[in-house]
Amino acid sequence: MAESSVSYKCPKCGAPLSFQPGRDTVSCEYCGTEFEIAAIEAMFARDQEAARRAAETKEAEFDTTAAGGEWSPEESSAMAMQTCSSCGAELVSDGNTMATECAYCGSPNMMPAKFEGMVKPDFILPFKKTKKEAQEALQSFYKGKYLLPDGFAGANRTKDIQAMYVPFWLFDADVFARANFRAENDVRRETADEIITETSVYQCERAGSMHFARIPVDGSERMDDAYMDSIEPFDYAELVPFSSAYLTGHLADKYDVDAEASIPRADDRMRSTAIDTLQKTVKGYDRCSLTGDPSFLRESAAISYAMMPVWILTTRYEGKPYTFMMNGQTGKFVGSLPIDKRKSWLYPAIALAVFWPVLYFIVQYFMTT
Repeated sequence: MAESSVSYKCPKCGAPLSFQPGRDTVSCEYCGTEFEIAAIEAMFARDQEAARRAAETKEAEFDTTAAGGEWSPEESSAMAMQTCSSCGAELVSDGNTMATECAYCGSPNMMPAKFEGMVKPDFILPFKKTKKEAQEALQSFYKGKYLLPDGFAGANRTKDIQAMYVPFWLFDADVFARANFRAENDVRRETADEIITETSVYQCERAGSMHFARIPVDGSERMDDAYMDSIEPFDYAELVPFSSAYLTGHLADKYDVDAEASIPRADDRMRSTAIDTLQKTVKGYDRCSLTGDPSFLRESAAISYAMMPVWILTTRYEGKPYTFMMNGQTGKFVGSLPIDKRKSWLYPAIALAVFWPVLYFIVQYFMTT
């Protein structure tokens, strides 16, 4: 959020500045540094402009009611829903495709439920990667993992990988961002007695307008955000208007994080990208760091609802779920695997048993030569 007022703080230490009556300078009560009035006015001119802009501009709000649409009676009657009795996940299909187990927790207890309460997506990104490609990627992921429990990576699991469309809210926005950075340059010189490092400190101000298109936030509570971030990006140029025909033979997760609840995460992603972009313009210094609170103002905002393709398999081992996930468009994948505790100490013990005799003979050789 952009500030609509200016707080005058010392550029050197960040403490508040104050004007002392009878003097023509502004001083910092904390570090004692004094500044000319004209210098302070020039220094904070951009702060004042940003504050004026924030005061005059009403921040754009995302219209969450505009995302998605309504299903026709014919479409609704052709859709089916299954609910996991273990974790509560709700999976939607075309009516002919049934989930044999929950994609999120691996439970086989999928119960039929009435199809309702789901907004029709605006867009869908069709699958490009086949089940065979997903199975090969999963087998490759298992390969070389010597600490895996015996039988965990058996072929009986790769065949159970499921194609699922994951709900995403896509955010568009024009934003104005402003930030201050502390930049430093070091000059090092040596004398006969010591090494002296002199550091010059600079205050760098950056501001700019940026356009963000289709910033994704998944609408699934059970979908690990770290997993979804890891298999991004999707190529949104291949988005097509939604048609239930694309769900044929696939499952779709019903969103349980609505658009309103997803806004803070979208703002965080845009804000961090904007500040990082501004910081990259501060060049020619040894170090650069953000100081103070940056300003972030949405000047336009729009939102849409889309389905993204993901291949997913969750396997339970010793009561814990382990998930493999692959981007159904690009093939990028991520996963978690269990570790066999017996192997985790047995292999190092074997390596140590082999190493010590070798070390002994090496030591004996050098001692006798």
